[in-house]
Parts: sequence; C-alpha cells; structure tokens
Amino acid sequence: MLTPGLLILGSLVATLLLTGGFRRYALSRSLIDIPNARSSHEVPTPRGGGLALVSVALVALVALVGLGDISTPVFLALGGAGLVVAVVGFLDDHAHVPARWRLLGHFLAAGWGLYWLGGLPEIVLWQQPVDLGLAGHLIAAVFLVWLLNLYNFMDGINGIAGIELVTVALGGLVVASIAGIWDAGLLLAVLIAGGLGFLVWNFPHARIFMGDACSGFLGLVLGLIAVWQGALQPELFMAWVILLGTFLVDATLTLLRRILRGEAFYEAHRSHAYQFASRHYASHTPVSLAVGLINLAWLTPLAVLAVTSSLPVLLVLVVAWVPLVVLAVWFKAGAAE
Repeated sequence: MLTPGLLILGSLVATLLLTGGFRRYALSRSLIDIPNARSSHEVPTPRGGGLALVSVALVALVALVGLGDISTPVFLALGGAGLVVAVVGFLDDHAHVPARWRLLGHFLAAGWGLYWLGGLPEIVLWQQPVDLGLAGHLIAAVFLVWLLNLYNFMDGINGIAGIELVTVALGGLVVASIAGIWDAGLLLAVLIAGGLGFLVWNFPHARIFMGDACSGFLGLVLGLIAVWQGALQPELFMAWVILLGTFLVDATLTLLRRILRGEAFYEAHRSHAYQFASRHYASHTPVSLAVGLINLAWLTPLAVLAVTSSLPVLLVLVVAWVPLVVLAVWFKAGAAE
C-alpha cells in the first residue's frame, strides 16, 4: 500500500537513480553544454538531468490524485501545464525552438493552469482581500510565464536551482502548516525529496545540468501552487511571492537594467547578481548556499509573519524584499559585464 512516507522516499530514490540514467542518455546523444564567454562553467557538462525530477513529480501527481490527496482540477492544472512546459523545454534542449513558439507554449500552459484553478483568487495587498477580476487573471498569466522563464535564467551555477526548490518548498510547507492549510503538504514534500535527489548530481560539483525542461517546469509549478494556496487563504499567495523573492528580485532587476541600457535583453548573458557573486568568490558553492540560507532564515519567517500577523501583507513584502534589492545592486545585477 502506498503511504505518504513511501511516496516521499520513493521520489528521492527515483530521482537519484533516474538522474544518473538521464546523464548516460545525454552523453550518448552528445547533449553537452560547451563553456563559452557567456557561461559560468569551465567544464563541458551534460544537460537535461532535471527530466528525472519532472518525471517523478508527474508520477507523484498521478499518485496524489489517486490517493485523494489533491483534487482533479489541481492535478489537471499542475500536471497539464507542467507537462506542456517540460515538453517545450525538452524540444529546445534537443533542437532550438524559436523564442516566439516557446513563449506561445508558455502562455498556453499558464492559461491552462489558471483555468483549472479558477484564475487568480482574491489577494491581500494591504489588510483586506481584493478581487482584481479579469485584470488579475491576465497579471497572473504574465507572472507565471515570467516565473518559469526567470527560473531558467537563474539556473546558471551549480546547485542554485535545486537549492531554491528545496528551500522554497520547505518554506511553503512551514507557512501553510502554520496557517492550517495542509492541501499541498505531501506534494511539497515530494518536490523537496526530488530536489534533494537531483542535488546529489548537481551540487557542489555538477555532473549534469538541470536543463530548460525542468527549470521551466519548476518555476511554473511553484507559481501555480502559489495561486492554488491563495485560493485557500488569500494571504498565502503573497506569502509565496515573498518566498520566491531571491529569484524574482535578481532576475527582474537584471532584466530592467539591461532594458534601460538598450541591450538585447533576450540574449544570453552573465550579468545576474548571483553570477557576479560566483565570479567574485571564484566559487559557485557559497553563492548557492547563501540563496538557501536567505530563503530559510529571512524569507520564510517573514512569509509566516505575512499570514499570522495583523501587519499589512504588502508592508511585509517590502521589508522582505528591500535587503534583496540592496544585495542584488551590491553584486551589480544587470550591470555591463
């Protein structure tokens, strides 16, 4: 009989073993990232190992809906949207997909997920829930597409994307449990287990990279979980925005500064704050660990505060993000390389 503990342990072991299998596949198909002037790596490394995590997460979603732990609409939202993004990323990893078609696939996936979740729920910006109506649904679609793309942009040094998954999901689990919302608990535990299984291969030294299929999948799924949780308790959506702050602030500030400078912002670059930091310290390890520490020691307590205190949620968000903005500026996010 499938128990929660067995599902979590199975997710860890399956991701660990499958990542090794995908590494052999990538080597046999010459799916190798060759370092260039835009890379943060110096050694040719196979890519696409995150497909193991995607596969395990999709199978776990089937198991969870079968166990009655998640509803059919949630399964269709996360599973359907995540599968579309993973397929688009897989095709792009194997043969370049033009940006306009990737973006179309991303918006279709975001729209699919929002449809099954009922769109953006009421959110708390100050102290009362606000229904943004159709504008809110459109904003949510853009937010989800940006989140899945920035997760890919931020997946540039050893371990950072996996550590972000594990620590943000753990933070989300803590916040939701304190709020008394257990609906996503087992799913988040599965994602944590899968993330740990992948990190064995990706940190501190990368024997395989995650690849676009997984990074986009994770960004979208985490965003959809935020929408789903927000429908259960309005403050939870903004709590998730707080939790995702490390990636959101670095990627957004970098994008804005590149646009203002008139650069082709859609081209590959090494001007995110985390990339400048990894070059400054001549190592990926302290930067990736710092991301996890910020998520757990700073953002998680503030996310808890957002759902448990009488303070305006938007004020808590500002308090959480201001040091992240300062840190990103300090490490030259978006500056000319």
